[in-house]
Amino acid sequence: MSDKDYSEPSPEPEPEPEPAPEKKKRVVVKMTDKQKLDLKKHMDKHKDLKDLTPSQRKSHRMKMMSKMRQGSSVAKAHKEIMSS
Repeated sequence: MSDKDYSEPSPEPEPEPEPAPEKKKRVVVKMTDKQKLDLKKHMDKHKDLKDLTPSQRKSHRMKMMSKMRQGSSVAKAHKEIMSS
C-alpha cells in the first residue's frame, strides 16, 4: 500500500449570495411653518367656496403638500395640480 492519503476532496465553498440591491432611501423634507400656514390659508379658501367634496379636498391637500415639499409655492403648486 502506498502512503498517499485518499480522503475525499473537500467540497468547494459555496459562493456568497449577492447582496440585495439597496433600496433608494426617500429623503423626507419637512414643510416649514410658513408653508404650513400658507397651505392652511389656501385650504380654508377652498373650504369656504364649497367647491370640493371632503375627499377631493383631502386629495388636493395631499397633492399640494407634495409639491410644496419639492419647493413650489402655493400658487405654483395649485396651478400645476389644476392643469393636470
